[in-house]
Amino acid sequence: MINKLHCEMIRLYCGDAKRIQHFCKVHSYAKLIAETEKVDADTLFVIETAALTHDIGIHLCEEKYGSCNGKLQEKEGPAIAKKLLADLNFDDKVSERVQYLIAHHHTYDNIDGIDYQILVEADFLVNMYEDGLSNQAIEYAYNKIFKTASGKSICRKMFNLSVQD
Repeated sequence: MINKLHCEMIRLYCGDAKRIQHFCKVHSYAKLIAETEKVDADTLFVIETAALTHDIGIHLCEEKYGSCNGKLQEKEGPAIAKKLLADLNFDDKVSERVQYLIAHHHTYDNIDGIDYQILVEADFLVNMYEDGLSNQAIEYAYNKIFKTASGKSICRKMFNLSVQD
């Protein structure tokens, strides 16, 4: 089912290579962190699904608001994901959690599960690079956002951080 969803997301983003690259990278890091943290199979499935769809509202936001900021994506994305996941016969419980994660993936003050934490860390890893953040901004994000041992390790190595845990 994950591969089917992955292909459908590529189809949905047809012609938008930047965004396809983004969700593919977030998915890859989310899967790596989740497996390294040894989450159970059901949680991994939710994480992979959320990682592929986390920015699903971005095109609608650009059309509707002329902006694709994170809060707008959180507002518009869940309904689009709900329909797509239903069309692909995803379980309602999985869909509900994925919709919640999409609706909160730019909100960092009440992370309520390992699936949410891993999605945020994976998205940060990709965004920090894609946005060309300064070392100071990366260290700040590392200290404020990263909680999993594997996410922290990847971040330290990727950006050659010399931070102390």
